[in-house]
Order: sequence, then C-alpha cells, then structure tokens
Amino acid sequence: MPAHHFSRRRFMAAGAAALSSISPIAKAQTYPARPVRIIVGFAAGGGNDILARLMGQWLSQRLGQQFIIENRPGAAANIATEAVVRAAADGYTLLLVGPPNAINATLYDKLNFDFLRDIAPVAGISREANIVEIHPSTPAKTIPEFIAYANANPGRINMASAGIGSAGHVAGELFKMTTGINMTHVPYRGLAPALTDLIAGQVQICFANLPGSIEFVRAGTLRALAVTTAARPHALPDIPTVDEFIPGYEASSTFGLGAPRGTPADIIDRLNREINAGLADPKIKAQLANLGGTVIAGSSADFGKFITAEVEKWGKVVKAAGIKPE
Repeated sequence: MPAHHFSRRRFMAAGAAALSSISPIAKAQTYPARPVRIIVGFAAGGGNDILARLMGQWLSQRLGQQFIIENRPGAAANIATEAVVRAAADGYTLLLVGPPNAINATLYDKLNFDFLRDIAPVAGISREANIVEIHPSTPAKTIPEFIAYANANPGRINMASAGIGSAGHVAGELFKMTTGINMTHVPYRGLAPALTDLIAGQVQICFANLPGSIEFVRAGTLRALAVTTAARPHALPDIPTVDEFIPGYEASSTFGLGAPRGTPADIIDRLNREINAGLADPKIKAQLANLGGTVIAGSSADFGKFITAEVEKWGKVVKAAGIKPE
C-alpha cells in the first residue's frame, strides 16, 4: 500500500476519534447552530405570548440564531406541553412554562406525560400577581369589607375566571378556603370575556392576571382590592396584598422555560446563563415590571424547586375544592 494512502487513512481515523472526544463545552459553544422554537400553549397577544417574545428576542440577539415563538393553544396548555415532551432533547424545542403546567398535574387524571418528570427546568423568568378586581357597584373598598359583604350575601357573589382550573380560578378557590366565604364560580373561555362581563356588572369579582387587566384598574373601570403575591408589585405600589389582611395567602403565576427531559446539561446551562443575563438587563427588568412581574433569576435547579412547590400547592387546592376539568 502506498505510504500516502496509509497516512491519509490514519489521519481520517485520528480525525474521527478527535471528533468523538470533542468536549461538551465545545458542543455548547456551537449551540444553537439553527433556529430554536419556543412553544407557547396560548394564542398570540396574551401575557404568556408577550413574555415568550420578550425572552425570545433577547436570546436571538445573544446567541445569533432566531428563537421562534410557536403558539399552540388548546387543552389548557397540555397540547403545547406534550409537543415539547415528544420533541428531540437537543435544545431546539423549548416550552414556556406557566401556571397551567403546575395546576394540570393534578387537575387531569390522564395526561400522556408527567410534567415534573418529562420537562427539564431551564430557567425562571418571572412571578406575576393576580389582581382581586370587583365591579365598582360592589360596596367594598378593602378585602375585609369584601369578606363582610360576601358573608352578608352568601352564594350571591359570582366569581368570574378565564376557565376551569385557570390560575385565576385556583387563586379564587384558595381565597374561598382561607376566608370561608361562599362564591359561585363562573368560568369563561379566556380572560377577555370574563372581564367584559365583570365590567358590565354581570359578575362581581375576578382574580385576573395583571397584564390583561391593569389598564381597567388604571382607568377606574374596575376596582382593585388587592394583589395576590406576597409583595406589592412594582407596577401597582399603592394596592395592598391579600396577605396584609389574610396572613399566609399567596397566589402568583410563575413563568420560565423548560426543555424535554434528557436535554444535555451544558445546553441547559448555556440557556440559563443567557436568560439570567437578560433578567439583569435594565430594559427587560422594566418591561417585566410593567407586566406586573418580579424577576426570578437563579439556576435551573432553583426553577425546578419553584415548579415542584407550585405543583404541590395547587394540587392541594384542586383536590380540596373538588375541581374537575370540563
């Protein structure tokens, strides 16, 4: 065999060996080599979508590849979650994780996936408050006054929500459980129709997410009694928390990104680092604050603990209130 043949073969074998031993760090540095999809379980234009686009834009700028938002609404975000669970665990399909994921784990008996097992936490983004909003004709200016009014009118208060098992629904059920008041739940297909009926006075109260309803409060169309987070959000410093009247009450919507189980740790770490850099950026911080969000930076393990605690908390409420999906 001619010497040059031999050396070429040897060189190719050595090259193959070198390729196979490329460190995970090098792989993470070449990620992403093509566009990445962030799957959102809700229609375009809502709070979830706005959050995903904000983060997607930041990641596109930082990592030099497009982060494309793909809206897959339906089945309370279960369709979107299942799409990510079934996707290749290569970092090119991510899930915008939100309150439905934590609630659905208990709400639905038969899911084709186990959220805590099948979705790897990547990074937290923000915690958002719900606002306890009432129609201005309801004679209450504070949480204690509302509780007194509800006790004087048992069963006559209708509580609107964006749907059975929505974040606002479980926040309201937790409120009923901690105060002992009796309210009738009226589910709608989304927050917009629920707020339309609240503004019209068809229903009396709603635990509405802040991005979707803050303008009505600012305009005085609806009266805000309190926010549901443990601390007052930057966007509404004058509105008290429920906790100021009912110690221990807390209901917030936690958002972040997840990936299919088995996604390489170095890719998750890379995304986590870039997302945390975004959360430290004054512009993004301000945009999140405007949406009523508080940044939750930290490791992927920190976000995993957050999610596990939320699944546990809302699981108890779903069971105690006997909530069943439609």
